[in-house]
Amino acid sequence: MSDDAYRALRTDPHLGSVVEDHGPVTLDPANDPFERLVVSIVNQQLSTTAAATIRDRLFDRVEVTPAGVLAADEDVLRDCGLSGQKVGYVRNVAEAFQDDLSADALHVMSDDEVIDALTEIRGVGVWTAKMFLIFVLAREDVFPVEDLGIRRGMEHVFDVEADALSRGEMAERAETWTPYRSYASLYLWRSVD
Repeated sequence: MSDDAYRALRTDPHLGSVVEDHGPVTLDPANDPFERLVVSIVNQQLSTTAAATIRDRLFDRVEVTPAGVLAADEDVLRDCGLSGQKVGYVRNVAEAFQDDLSADALHVMSDDEVIDALTEIRGVGVWTAKMFLIFVLAREDVFPVEDLGIRRGMEHVFDVEADALSRGEMAERAETWTPYRSYASLYLWRSVD
């Protein structure tokens, strides 16, 4: 985390105390964007424990590369704990990375271009694309307003009732954290952990 980001967020009237409590945070790019996108799909709509179990089985039984996922028998993927729908989604991602999507290309795209490219893949939505920007590409100014943890964090730091803020209102309030909204998001998640 840059000194500028830390200083800006630490002095924010709403987020400052959370920043003080948790200290500097970091965004580290992932070594393997494909692998991380598969993990994001596995994690969708699951508890942390269930997702970890499925992830461990998948990585034990399948080579988590585009070619490895496409070569894996569907029954093996299901036996790992993936639903039929998620098997399709993981294969869609593998096909996209095998065909024309590459880590190098994603790294040079703008945030909007990454979101557009990823959401063209069936099974990858805007939330997943924004998580990819933050946790895979380590982009500093992404605000995943679609995330429930972000909503709860906003309610906490702005001291408002549950569901009192619309997505538009949350995005508007988060503008003050530009160009460090990804770091602000990390603090919002920590504020409710």
